[in-house]
Amino acid sequence: MFPASLLLLLAVISCVHCGLELTQPSILNIKPGESLVIDCKVSGYSLTDRSNMFGVAWVRQSEGGSPEWITTIYYDADIRSKDSLKQKFSVTRDTSTGTVTLTGKSLQTDDAAVYYCARYHCVQTSPKALQKP
Repeated sequence: MFPASLLLLLAVISCVHCGLELTQPSILNIKPGESLVIDCKVSGYSLTDRSNMFGVAWVRQSEGGSPEWITTIYYDADIRSKDSLKQKFSVTRDTSTGTVTLTGKSLQTDDAAVYYCARYHCVQTSPKALQKP
């Protein structure tokens, strides 16, 4: 699809109602085998806010394909990643600047996609106690 280079389109996600804005650059053009670094600037909430339990997720979607979750970094710095992509992508954050960074290494033409960063709201549930009637 992209013989000489790998075109990565990056989306900007915003939430008007919640005062949230995630910004990132619009296009990166890299060659196969090169590394990728994408910063996502978060404003409107704290990356470490336990009361809201937010995280930042990274998702990509190739042309004609379905969205594919890559990784999520949570408010408590816990990181979860798709098993098949753990060796290729990593995520870090800088809480002082509100920046979450996705790093990819040795990218190939099949990694060409639109890459999204998005807020992830963690939902915590308590197990219900079951009692015999």
